[in-house]
Amino acid sequence: MVSVRAALADATRQLEAVSDTPRLDAELLMAHALGTTRDTLLLGRLDDPAPEAFATLVARRLTHEPIAYITGTRAFWTIDLAVGPGVLIPRPDSETLIETALAWFGTRAPARILDLGTGPGTLLLAALAEWPEAEGLGIDASETALGYARRNADALGMANRAAFRRGDWTAGLDGRFDLILANPPYIGTDEPLPPQVLDHEPAEALFAGSDGLDDYRRILPALPGLLAPGGAAVIEIGWTQAAAVSLLGQEQGLAPSVYNDMGGRPRVVRLT
Repeated sequence: MVSVRAALADATRQLEAVSDTPRLDAELLMAHALGTTRDTLLLGRLDDPAPEAFATLVARRLTHEPIAYITGTRAFWTIDLAVGPGVLIPRPDSETLIETALAWFGTRAPARILDLGTGPGTLLLAALAEWPEAEGLGIDASETALGYARRNADALGMANRAAFRRGDWTAGLDGRFDLILANPPYIGTDEPLPPQVLDHEPAEALFAGSDGLDDYRRILPALPGLLAPGGAAVIEIGWTQAAAVSLLGQEQGLAPSVYNDMGGRPRVVRLT
C-alpha cells in the first residue's frame, strides 16, 4: 500500500518539471481523487491509501494540462465555478475588478450589471454574490463558455438574476448599466505564454492583435452609451497597458483611474 503522504511526495517531485507550485498541485489533485477538500486531506487523510486515480491525474498535469481543467472547478472571489476546455480559467488577479467595483459603489449597490466576455460567468456571478438585489447580463462569443456560465448560475442559485447571451462585445446592446465589467483578451499575438495556457486555453480569449489592444478599441467607444449615471466600467488590463487603455477611455470622454492587483501591478482601469 502506498499512502497518500508518500504519493504526494512522489508527485511533488515529478511536478517540479512543469509547475511553479508542485506541492499545491499534488494536493489539489489528491483531494480531487479522494472526493474531498484539500483542508480535509491535509488534516486527516495523509495516512490513507492513495487512490489509483491519482496517478492518472498526475500524468495529465505532466502534459501541462491546467489543474482547473483536470478537477473541473476553480475558486474565484467567494464562489466556486465549474470550468473546462474551451473556457478561460479565472485568475486571482481578476478579483481586483470586484474589489474596485465594491470600492466605487461603497454603501450603494448597482441594480444592473453587464459582463462583457463573461466566460464561465466569472465576474458577473461574483458581483451578483456581493449584491443580492442586482441583476445582470453576461455576453460571450463562445457557446461553450455560455454553457458553463448558465450551469454555474444554476448551481449558485442565481439563474433568476443572471442572463447570458451570445454576442460580439457591445453589438446590439441597449439600455443602461450601473456596472460594466470586462476581462477582454489583451495579450499581443507575439507574446510568449507558458504551455499550460498556450496549449490548453482558448486563443480567442487570450490574444488581441499585435499590441493586445484590439478589443479595447472596440469596447470603449460604446461605454458612454451603456453606462447609467453614477455608474462605472471596470476593465481588466495587461500590466503594461494602463496608459494606453486610459487614453482610449479619455478619448471617449471618460475619466480613468488605475488600480493594482495583489502583486502591485496595474491590473484595472476604472472608467466613469
